[in-house]
Amino acid sequence: MTETAPAPLLALSNLSVTFRTVTGSVEAVRDLSFSLAKGETLAIVGESGSGKSVTARAIMGMLAPNARMSDESSVQFKESELTRYSDEEMQKLRGNSISMIFQEPLTSLNPVYRIGEQLGEIIATHRDLSKAAIKARVIELLREVHLPDPEARFAQYPHEMSGGQRQRVMIAMALANEPDLLIADEPTTALDVTVQAEILGLLKSLQKRHGMAMLLITHDLNVVRKMSERVVVMRHGQLVEQGDTAAIFANPQMSYTRHLIDSEPSGEPDPIAGDGEAVLQCHDLNVLYRIRHGGLFARRHLDIEAVKDVTLRLSHGETLGIVGESGSGKTTLGMNLVRLRTPTSGRIEFQGTPIERLTRSQMKPLRPRMQVVFQDPFSSLNPRMIVRQIIEEGLIVNGIGRTTAERLERVKAALADVKMPLSALDRFPHEFSGGQRQRLAIARAIALAPDFILLDEPTSALDLSIQAQIIELLRDLRRKHNLSYLFISHDLKVVRALCHNVMVMQNGRVVEAGPTAQVLERPKTEYTKRLVDAAFRIVSPA
Repeated sequence: MTETAPAPLLALSNLSVTFRTVTGSVEAVRDLSFSLAKGETLAIVGESGSGKSVTARAIMGMLAPNARMSDESSVQFKESELTRYSDEEMQKLRGNSISMIFQEPLTSLNPVYRIGEQLGEIIATHRDLSKAAIKARVIELLREVHLPDPEARFAQYPHEMSGGQRQRVMIAMALANEPDLLIADEPTTALDVTVQAEILGLLKSLQKRHGMAMLLITHDLNVVRKMSERVVVMRHGQLVEQGDTAAIFANPQMSYTRHLIDSEPSGEPDPIAGDGEAVLQCHDLNVLYRIRHGGLFARRHLDIEAVKDVTLRLSHGETLGIVGESGSGKTTLGMNLVRLRTPTSGRIEFQGTPIERLTRSQMKPLRPRMQVVFQDPFSSLNPRMIVRQIIEEGLIVNGIGRTTAERLERVKAALADVKMPLSALDRFPHEFSGGQRQRLAIARAIALAPDFILLDEPTSALDLSIQAQIIELLRDLRRKHNLSYLFISHDLKVVRALCHNVMVMQNGRVVEAGPTAQVLERPKTEYTKRLVDAAFRIVSPA
């Protein structure tokens, strides 16, 4: 007698999702079918806008109000049809049997509640535990995801953490109730390469211990190789190819799959064509934060040196990379250099003007000449504005463009530069994928024709093929306008392709600096060697 194969933990059949927009209907997912067994890891890959994240939200019952699943769509979990579940039934399922790690942690964490409270709420919703037991479990989870000093982090707010630290909090929240299925939407996007390996190893060990299945959505093909048994390739909302991961990578059947596999940051930066003068520099910059933790009668203060004695010089036409692990001070340094924050001490000069003590009104004339592309595009794009308004706003505020028609032409040109269609003009940020939103953020910065752009993880939300396009775009813009970039990243492959020089930060200090090729090929410190090994060697997690 032939044994009956066990039913899959998750099975999608003919899933189709359509969004209603002001310009018409957009079919985000079309007739998608695949299954996932208990304890298995299945990766979904594809370019931005291919429907990966929409698929995940359809499984979770978290589609936007303007989204509609077709009547033929089926989402079965443990042989129960989730498309027939009520909101209350889905609420009981989410965070318990099915958990999800979202792509953009800052938009998923409540800014007015402390980290410990938000993690504790997830546990209390599904488990009957005392406050003391919940706190102990929260601290245990924060320790498991390698957050330093978890007792102090318990009392912090999301804005007091780096992007990578917030992502680790999201992972802790997803694992809190030991789910049967974990949907991980770009789980290591905001993490540096060394912590990425630790988190992937942690997810693998927890998966093995609890028999947890994992649906992994990512644009990082190295992560796919390390983590998944099978892979689904999507394009324009449709399934292109699926099969065993090793077979897909060794012998892809479709040209689009080969295109994804062959896409990787490459090339070297063009020689610096500037006059050698400094566009931005700082001397002995220090940033000190004081955080409070403990109870009302046992309040303690912890001083954190986020940036310590940093000196740098960025020349006209140069791209300077800042790399280091999450929490090393990269973003804090960048935000202080453009005076979105005020340093504790030190000197900052922009095009020869000292700016470290300028007020907000005094900084305003300089703002068009220095722009920022933030790490999390969704939190930096106004959700109530359409794309045309978002990009045009900076032009209006700074008096750029004499007429509405002239400003519109600049907006259209910026969209074309970042490979976005003109149909995006009348759409809202939530109607785009994470990668598309990042391109919109870059377009907003480019539209003002600045001299200097601070790029804080600008490619972290982009798939490999789009990364290559953005790298080439940034190169072209730098050549055309003699732009200077300060490029903050944990992706050393992108840094190698784009940056003339690189600075390596650890615990707020610069531990190594020099020409990019020299630092990455012949690192002098053990810390830099560890970063390079984690970035360029494919080693499966234990």
